[in-house]
Amino acid sequence: MLRISWAQAWLLEKKAVARGLQRKSGRMIRAMGIDEKSIARGHVYATIFSDLERGTVEHVEDDRKEESLGRYLRQMTPERRQALEVIAMDMWEAYFIALRKHLPGWEAKTVIDRYHLMVRIGRALDQVRAKEHRELKQVGDRSLKRSRYLWLHSRENLGLEQAERLETLLHKPLRTARAWALKESFRELWNQPTLEAAAEHFRQWYYWATHSRLWPMIQAAKSFKVYLRSILNYFTHRMTNAVAEGLNSKIQGILKSAYGYRNKENFKTAVYFHCGGLSLYPATH
Repeated sequence: MLRISWAQAWLLEKKAVARGLQRKSGRMIRAMGIDEKSIARGHVYATIFSDLERGTVEHVEDDRKEESLGRYLRQMTPERRQALEVIAMDMWEAYFIALRKHLPGWEAKTVIDRYHLMVRIGRALDQVRAKEHRELKQVGDRSLKRSRYLWLHSRENLGLEQAERLETLLHKPLRTARAWALKESFRELWNQPTLEAAAEHFRQWYYWATHSRLWPMIQAAKSFKVYLRSILNYFTHRMTNAVAEGLNSKIQGILKSAYGYRNKENFKTAVYFHCGGLSLYPATH
């Protein structure tokens, strides 16, 4: 339409992003989301820092290592670090190491996102199901065949036939049914009215999980206990990483439309251009 080459269009995009980032530099962020994004095959990741209140990507760093977050925190002024009140993230230990080193008072600011916790416990539930399914098949019982998503989906999101089949399976003496009950009970944590009620709910759930004799659920419960302070911080800040997850989906669309990026800097430019909330136009416009 414009009768320009892709190289010219890319140069315009790079110049616009550079202009927008210069105008945006130094902006205070109160609530920050941290999420990793797979950008290529072979475990190539980027760490995405987003402003949860404005719904914009603030910064993109290579990899998902301790140094990825450390570099970003070091380049922030003391005033900007002080302005951070909430940091929503997952349980990636490398990020916690960087926070301990570079952000005083991080314990009261970090909130582990509900989505990542439910993914973790869902993975544990599926391990219980897969092992029990193999055991039942050996004795000719195929009751767990093609039941994976019955256990992983929220009960209220199941269709009528799926809900009826789940109800039937729940009445059988299955280890998977016990694991599912643990998963559903853990979901109720975020429905507690106060921090104190949530702490008590977790205490009872943790005792149940660690005495369930279901090893994957025990492992999940113990990993949650390590980060309990950051899990319960939700009831202080009432903040999740949902905005960052939405930006992650938008970035996935950018990757798909470009069939991937061989150059990481080009990937960052595209993310800033489409998701950075930048003022891209020249001053004359």
